Amino acid sequence: MPITANAKKAHKASLNKRVFNVRRVRAMRHIVKEVRTLAHDGKKKEAMEKLREAYKAIDKAAKRGVIKQNSAARKKSRLNAYIKKQS
Repeated sequence: MPITANAKKAHKASLNKRVFNVRRVRAMRHIVKEVRTLAHDGKKKEAMEKLREAYKAIDKAAKRGVIKQNSAARKKSRLNAYIKKQS
């Protein structure tokens, strides 16, 4: 546990930031799973429409530092390849 006042304040701030980070990761994973499910079920058109939302969620997570830029690029690339492969 933090001992100094500054450490207590930093700990509290990190807990607050964690809430937003977890929310962002959860949203990203949810939309990616949704796109993959649509592609797997043969609904390529719907998957391509949702792909924009997935890219947005992935880019936001990368922008905020929740995931790294290379991880974001890899996720987008693999998601796009998966959709194209399913057709």
